[in-house]
Amino acid sequence: MKFLPISFLILALATVAALAYDPSPLQDICVGTNDMESGVFVNGKFCKDPKETTADDFLFMGFRTPGNTSNPLGSKVTQAFVDQFPGLNTLGISMARIDFAPGGLNPPHTHPRGTEVLVVVEGTLLVGFVTSNQLNNKLFTKVLYKGDVFVFPIGLIHFQLNIGNTYALAFSGLSSQNPGLIVIANNVFGAKPPISVEVLTKAFQVDKKVVDYLQAQFWYDNN
Repeated sequence: MKFLPISFLILALATVAALAYDPSPLQDICVGTNDMESGVFVNGKFCKDPKETTADDFLFMGFRTPGNTSNPLGSKVTQAFVDQFPGLNTLGISMARIDFAPGGLNPPHTHPRGTEVLVVVEGTLLVGFVTSNQLNNKLFTKVLYKGDVFVFPIGLIHFQLNIGNTYALAFSGLSSQNPGLIVIANNVFGAKPPISVEVLTKAFQVDKKVVDYLQAQFWYDNN
């Protein structure tokens, strides 16, 4: 009896492993249901009839107008995700325009389903991301100038701050049609209903008065 070469068996196992995977989720939650009438969507959106599709379905004009930065953060993010730009459905990409007033901040946040590549069009930005506990929460930071490009790995906390005295503008490309957004301060201190004060005082090692103060703030969303 002849035996298959070990390399062939390894290749076969690798092929099976590569094919046996779940698609990346495109929404925060998706509880299974057997009721087809109540089902909303599975990992995406329903597709428009190709016969009714036009060139306009693949056009997004939301970046033509600068975002309003007159807010507590001094920044405005204009999203071109699948909800705003349906032509992106199933294509695995999206974009965002980020306008900054002098000193404006796009606060620490994560995209749980997408890597972000940012290019500076105008101004000077201080950007950075923090690794996970596995790499001891190391901060990678850089000052970017017009024409510079920086990448933020999927799921890691990152930020952008305009350190110049003039308006700044950047564009981002993301590796998902719906990369998701978790703004750290908003999610932790602005959760509805609120996270237990006991949880937050122990987690952040601060007095209850500090947590009460932070939870009482209006956490502005610049998206």
